Amino acid sequence: MTAFSYTIKPEIFSDHPDYVRGVVVFRGLDNAALHAEITQELRASEGALRERIQGNPAEFPQIAAWRDAYRKFGAKPSEHRSSIEALSRRVLKPDSLPDINALVDIGNLLSLRYVLPAGVHPISAGSHEIELRKAKTSDTFLAELDKDPEFMTPGEVVLASGGRVLTRRWTWRQAADTRTLPETNCVFFDIDGLAPTSLEEVQAAIADLKQLVGKFCGGECVGYAILDAKNPTMNVNLG
Repeated sequence: MTAFSYTIKPEIFSDHPDYVRGVVVFRGLDNAALHAEITQELRASEGALRERIQGNPAEFPQIAAWRDAYRKFGAKPSEHRSSIEALSRRVLKPDSLPDINALVDIGNLLSLRYVLPAGVHPISAGSHEIELRKAKTSDTFLAELDKDPEFMTPGEVVLASGGRVLTRRWTWRQAADTRTLPETNCVFFDIDGLAPTSLEEVQAAIADLKQLVGKFCGGECVGYAILDAKNPTMNVNLG
């Protein structure tokens, strides 16, 4: 058995005691085909977001909460926007999001549907022990495949595997070597719940995610959990 572990460190909950993150792990996926039905659902999510957010997206409660969270660890939200704010602003221009691949498109449509960050990462040989924590000076982040890795400023919230940062600034940007590709067949999704997003909304997003991935990518959901201050760790056997 190959073990996969995921932990949210205590310092995250010290600053955000009610924060939850849904983590869902899949294997044996087929991510090679594009699906017109996913595109239709993505367009529907875009339309619903445009109806829901009529004014400045920065003032919408679910987005404003992430701006406040970014300020707390020293990021400027006008320069480094959470993934849900970046997606929302693009859709509200209005633009349509491009089809990338089934797994990425599913993450995007769920982000818009529930107005929360939802992202997908491939699970590789070097990413079996995952932590959401604050950065260390020894951590590195690969912004571009053909460039040297960047070093982190301590205190920034990062998703990491060992000293390798997978995502900077909580939900801002994934590393260049963590992109989900058509050949990707084993992944984990993150679904974030920061008040006023409710636990029930995170649970509903997870249920939608499992249904969509099963329908369009096949494979198997080998484990999922909603991590919080009382239950900050999950462990899964990948087989």
